[in-house]
Amino acid sequence: MLFLIFVCCLAIYVACNLGANDVANSMGTSVGSKAVTLTQAIVIAGGLEFAGAVLFGRKVSSTLAISIANPDLFVSQPQTLLLGMIAVLISCGLWLQIATANQLPVSSSHAVVGGIAGFSWVAAGIQAVKWSALGTISIAWVVTPVVSGLVAAGFYLLIKHWIVEQPQPLLQLDQWMPWLSLILVSVFGVIVLPTVVETLPSEFLPGVPRHDFALGLGGLAALLITLVGWKRLGRETLPIESIASVAVNNLVESQLAKFQLLSACCVAFAHGSNDVGNAIAPLATILYIHSTGAVPQSSLEIPFWVLVLGGVGIVTGLAIWGKQVIETIGEGIIKLEPSSGFAAELATAGTILIASSYGLPVSTSHALVGAVVGVGAVKNWRSVNLTTVRSIGMAWIITIPIATVLSAGIFSVLRYFFD
Repeated sequence: MLFLIFVCCLAIYVACNLGANDVANSMGTSVGSKAVTLTQAIVIAGGLEFAGAVLFGRKVSSTLAISIANPDLFVSQPQTLLLGMIAVLISCGLWLQIATANQLPVSSSHAVVGGIAGFSWVAAGIQAVKWSALGTISIAWVVTPVVSGLVAAGFYLLIKHWIVEQPQPLLQLDQWMPWLSLILVSVFGVIVLPTVVETLPSEFLPGVPRHDFALGLGGLAALLITLVGWKRLGRETLPIESIASVAVNNLVESQLAKFQLLSACCVAFAHGSNDVGNAIAPLATILYIHSTGAVPQSSLEIPFWVLVLGGVGIVTGLAIWGKQVIETIGEGIIKLEPSSGFAAELATAGTILIASSYGLPVSTSHALVGAVVGVGAVKNWRSVNLTTVRSIGMAWIITIPIATVLSAGIFSVLRYFFD
């Protein structure tokens, strides 16, 4: 029992540091554009990070648990794999805490993948690492910021050209609001709802195809928010002839701030769904080995209470230490308004949710930084703080070797005393 309490505390420690460091990924741009206050961001992100972890976090957690280290080489020595996963939890927690203290938004995915590869190599040689799976994940890490940046740039160009820079931007926003609502809800509904609905008991939807139900529900939600938003803005639109252009732009941005808040909620959910695996995948593996005495092979079912544990840890760290990192992404790369922040967050949420649906442990910080830089390139490339971008990039790069060496060293110590 003491052992189980110990490893659960380690997982919570990692999740707390993950939440503290990655709060900037979900709410940094909203705080930077003044769409929400820091306190509001932490409260909103807390609930949605937890929901994303619990409802949509299984696939990524399972991938990390069984797809980096080659389980075949640990069949005869399950305790070695158990010690290795403990080393991963300790090394990742320590590095994330160090990065958070220095306000660096690092990638927890890098830390966990590097940690698993590090102890596996020491434990059973170079063949213990599944290099094909590691290659797929690494490609996803490279592609994620590029895709997110391109989508954010394209979406911001659309908002900038058709709304912000039009002679009558309020009227243009009135016309575009239904489509913005449709895009926002569709990104969430089409990607997330099918997986969430699959987790419902079979009695809940007797004889109804789960995927069709989810798509229908998402489409209905998009239709309702579009109709309500359209009518509401129509009532609130003011006669623009009597308003100065600066005031009109402020009104447009204040309306778009509402959209940005919703897009930030999507990012928070997406982040919880993808990054919770970084804290609980090693724990799930440890619990499986401890209860069965065997090594998980082709699949690993993540218990619901483990997902809840990871979600609680993320929210706790976010609430206690989250403000340490949030300014780096929210204000350190480029000055954001709600229009540009909305574009960056929607691109990030869509990219991460798609990755989570395929079980790919990508980096939310990669996606959001890529999106912010993409928006910055459209606004004014010279306004992008390349010094901050380089610092973040270096933090990403050094995370893998640091986590690898740290995990390997801690594993060697643990094996010396306990194996």
